[in-house]
Amino acid sequence: MAIRVAVLGCGIVGGGVVKLIREHHESLAARVGAPVELARVLERDLARAKAAGVDDNRVTSDPAQVLDDPSIDVVVEVMGGIEPALSFVERAIRNKKSVVTANKMLLAAHGARLFSLARECGVDLAFEASVGGGIPIIRVLRDALVGDRVEALQGIVNGTCNFMLTRMCDDGLSFDEALHEAQAKGFAEAEPSLDVDGHDAAHKLVVLATLAFGAKLDGFHVFTEGIRSIEPIDHRFAARWGFRIKHLAIGAERAGALELRVHPALVSTASTLASVGGVLNAIALQGHSLGPALLSGRGAGERPTAVSVVGDIADVARAKVLGVPGISLRGLQLNERKVLPTDDVETRYYLRFQVFDRPGVLARITGALGDARVSIEQMVQEGRGDESGSPVQVVMLTHVARERDVRAALQFLSVLDFVAKPVCLIRVHG
Repeated sequence: MAIRVAVLGCGIVGGGVVKLIREHHESLAARVGAPVELARVLERDLARAKAAGVDDNRVTSDPAQVLDDPSIDVVVEVMGGIEPALSFVERAIRNKKSVVTANKMLLAAHGARLFSLARECGVDLAFEASVGGGIPIIRVLRDALVGDRVEALQGIVNGTCNFMLTRMCDDGLSFDEALHEAQAKGFAEAEPSLDVDGHDAAHKLVVLATLAFGAKLDGFHVFTEGIRSIEPIDHRFAARWGFRIKHLAIGAERAGALELRVHPALVSTASTLASVGGVLNAIALQGHSLGPALLSGRGAGERPTAVSVVGDIADVARAKVLGVPGISLRGLQLNERKVLPTDDVETRYYLRFQVFDRPGVLARITGALGDARVSIEQMVQEGRGDESGSPVQVVMLTHVARERDVRAALQFLSVLDFVAKPVCLIRVHG
């Protein structure tokens, strides 16, 4: 008996899944214990389905022909977004079909609810491709580390941001220049805000935290900053002090609470994460017993993501053949967890002020920071005041300080007449 698979959406990832099922049908059958057959593709654009090599008689624009067909065993959702993906996934699960999804936005918003529904209906919900493309991070967290406790994780999980920051650092490109190049190479969308403003990474962090910390986080809004404020000068100063700027998703256990945040960070050049360049992704884990571990690889694109999807198809198909569907979710126990307020985060900070060079300015800046209990580790002024009145750069690294205190000092300084532009704040990681 063949395992019949339907794919919802035949875009970049969906097309890749279709091609891999066709290319690896023999090895899939051997691993699953039964043939894996592409039964249906839900797609309104017939040209996209045709480009992926799907026969016309397998393409439909009617969801009922997929979701309500009792002969379909596995539904693969690669449409993206919340709706209609949520409705389709729920309908498939209620109709006793296992589901494979790459949709991190859907899982960040409704993951715990969908996991509960899948357990209730006795089917699998697999989502390896939702984080890290072809990196098997979900399997590692769900299965390989079942005998350990994850204490912290840090990830470069958005290839667009990593590519742009790499080009800005290595070749001095501005944000706009790096974005234009990323778009020209297909690494960034025409409307790039989901990536460059950090939301994509935030969705992925919620998914990671669900598995790593057993946290029930449906709809949780992670503290999120993107990379629009980063300028070439920040890369120069970071390098001067032995850092590279990376866009990180950070999760950690902190005295019974979870610390979850997404933002640019100064990462020591001695760290392996600092050397992860271009469109690569990397996720560093800290296990209580295992210690440090790093997984790295291509985090996006047709083939890497499709590889993870097809791996999930094989897993849920094998479970179906063996008569144990739903086994992958049985050990996933999620609980409400306290999340540390961002104001209580403690770390070091990089602060870049653009100020008019007047007598007493440095004293007022350092005084305001000192009054807020923020201690300065290093400080550099670049440039000198001249008759043109152009602002100068004052750059500082602080000792470990509390976010609330740093913000209070910057709020006080922001309204003073010698501050030319808003302060650039980048947290230091590690």
